[in-house]
Amino acid sequence: MSGTKVSVKRNLPSVPALGGEQSLNRYLSEIKKFPVLAPEQEYMLAKRFREHGDPQAAAQLVTSHLRLVAKIAMGYRGYGLPVSELISEGNIGLMQGVKKFEPERGFRLATYAMWWIKASIQEFILRSWSLVKMGTTAAQKKLFFNLRRMKKQLDAYEDSDLHPEDVAKIAKDLGVPEQEVVNMNRRMMLGGDASLNVSLREEGEGQWQDLLADERPLQDETVAEAEEVTVRHGMLLEAMGSLNEREREILTERRLIDDPKTLEELSQVYHVSRERVRQIEVRAFEKLQKAMNRIAGDRRLLPAMA
Repeated sequence: MSGTKVSVKRNLPSVPALGGEQSLNRYLSEIKKFPVLAPEQEYMLAKRFREHGDPQAAAQLVTSHLRLVAKIAMGYRGYGLPVSELISEGNIGLMQGVKKFEPERGFRLATYAMWWIKASIQEFILRSWSLVKMGTTAAQKKLFFNLRRMKKQLDAYEDSDLHPEDVAKIAKDLGVPEQEVVNMNRRMMLGGDASLNVSLREEGEGQWQDLLADERPLQDETVAEAEEVTVRHGMLLEAMGSLNEREREILTERRLIDDPKTLEELSQVYHVSRERVRQIEVRAFEKLQKAMNRIAGDRRLLPAMA
């Protein structure tokens, strides 16, 4: 992991200095000075960097998306980590996204880089938030990063156990066993790392370490799962190329981000009715499914998209 970061920082240009929480406001003001690129500008800069390794083109691509990183990082403030560090990790993800971006596929850099930014921030949170690994599967990580939001939607108390019906709903929505929801909620109520020798009861009977069990998958299973996630991610990006720009944007805003926009919000953006937005979303998802199934069939690597 560290080797990758060094490579990215060496090959891509630096961003405005972010010295810590005290300089955060100054940093946020500085990045607002970088202009947002028009689609044509972005395409040409990406082509220059991809085909000729032009560092100035990369610099413009990176700096024009620093505000996107800051916005995404702000959404992870609830995990008790300095925002400046979240932004720094997100910037590394952005640089990775710029390096991997293929403008010929027809979608904007922000749509693609968003995946790299979030992945970089989330991995940093998982490393920093707890010395004990919070989750090894994609479903467990999704649970970790969505539990607080879903509890808030259910009007559940932040520092208490969940009602059985709430546990069942969260487990169903996120595709994880109910016991994992209970375990994760109790772990997050502790606020991060705690001594494994802390007593479970006031009487001093039993300790947290008594409940621990090594349920991690074997190393070959972890590698296989990581490879599958990488392949599926690549297939999704390729399949997104089958959509036009409006379909991609609406599908992304409705189904591919952690805080989806409402039909009403998007209807105001595109100046169409809510029903029209819904129709575009459904059509785009159907097209995406067909493209994913076709790609999966061509590669014969993975089951077709459900």
